[in-house]
Amino acid sequence: MVRRLLTNLLIATALLTSAPAFAMQVVPPGNRHAEQPDIPGASVRRTQGTKTSFDRKYEKVHDLLASDHELMAKIKKISAAYGIDPIHVIGAIVGEHTYNVDAYDRLQSYYVKAASYAGESFRFAYNGEDVDDFIKRPQFAKCNGKGDSYMLWSCREDVWESDFRGKTVDATSFPNNRFSAVFFQPFYAGQTFGLGQINPLTALMLSDLVSKVSGYEKLNEKDAGSVYKAIMEPDVSLAFVAASIRRSIDDYKQIADMDISKNPGLTATLYNVGNSRQRAAALAAKNRASGETVWPEENYYGWLINDKLDELERLL
Repeated sequence: MVRRLLTNLLIATALLTSAPAFAMQVVPPGNRHAEQPDIPGASVRRTQGTKTSFDRKYEKVHDLLASDHELMAKIKKISAAYGIDPIHVIGAIVGEHTYNVDAYDRLQSYYVKAASYAGESFRFAYNGEDVDDFIKRPQFAKCNGKGDSYMLWSCREDVWESDFRGKTVDATSFPNNRFSAVFFQPFYAGQTFGLGQINPLTALMLSDLVSKVSGYEKLNEKDAGSVYKAIMEPDVSLAFVAASIRRSIDDYKQIADMDISKNPGLTATLYNVGNSRQRAAALAAKNRASGETVWPEENYYGWLINDKLDELERLL
């Protein structure tokens, strides 16, 4: 009897000590904020400059999605391939075309102006230095062993933030701005394209995942034209949208022990602000420090998606 009790006690102790410090938590649906957070001034000015409103832009992209049955079929198919609910892809597209750009008469009508993308001058560079040469600097050596494109470019982005952003290095002064804005926008600031308004650096990060799941050719920072072609072509662009959402969900599961897959407003927020890996780590640290559950919060962009969720789900 005593031996059996001791054995049971040892098993129970082993189970307790082997359990993770934090069990996976499903983030509740809906918005944490009662009212929509402030919309950035740049988005407000851009919308006012085109003599429209956020409400009109939302209605336009909603109506276009409702009427484009071929596109909706593609959204459902690509979402299934990446193991996500299609409402997340819809949320990303609606958010982008409500706050960042205006929808075209048909969402599938994006194209690249040949004159803008022709010639050897089209490259990812800053102050005459190609990004391919820039990442050969010794500060980036610790990233060299990272084979996956997501971890590789995430590491390089971290090095930019810690060693270059807003600093003078080897007599070169670097802007206090994001890596993507400094090296990956060769024509003008705030440059994103395609159905999901994908940033070139984001495309490079997600290249391995998209190649694995969708079979598209891997992207290379040396060929800027191919990167832009990928994010402008509607079908390929959709794969990158889905891959971005898949990564955000996985980052929060793996780093913060939180499942955000039931809250499209949160995936839309992360699609808008980026850096899901760093944000998940910051949330995990906050939860550890407080000893309580601190939920991730939606921004103005994600708030709209949760607020309109019933209406958007009817598109499916």
